[in-house]
Parts: sequence; C-alpha cells; structure tokens
Amino acid sequence: MKVVVDMNKCQDHGQCVFAAPDVFQMDDNGRLAFVPDPDDTLREEVEEAADVCPLQAIRIED
Repeated sequence: MKVVVDMNKCQDHGQCVFAAPDVFQMDDNGRLAFVPDPDDTLREEVEEAADVCPLQAIRIED
C-alpha cells in the first residue's frame, strides 16, 4: 500500500492524524508529515483518514 497526499490540496486540518496516528502526524511547524508506505495492517485506519479528509487530499495506491 502506498499513501499519496496532494500537498497542494492539504491545508493541515489534521483529521487524518486522529484517524491514523501511526501514519499521519503534524510536524514541529504544524505541517502534515506521513509514512508513504505503511504496513498493510494499517489499511483500515488509512482508508478512514482518506474518508475524513475535508479536502480529499489523501489517496491510497496498491
């Protein structure tokens, strides 16, 4: 699984951080940081993060 975030769309709302904290974090500057190739056991959390993103900036590729 590969996580792709369109950083041009992302406005750092952080909803993904709540949905999948093992994959998404906010860095020291308040910007989104993420693991681009998380373990497949986290797929459900990543799918939830993509669903709750208000700007739909998160995409999952297989």
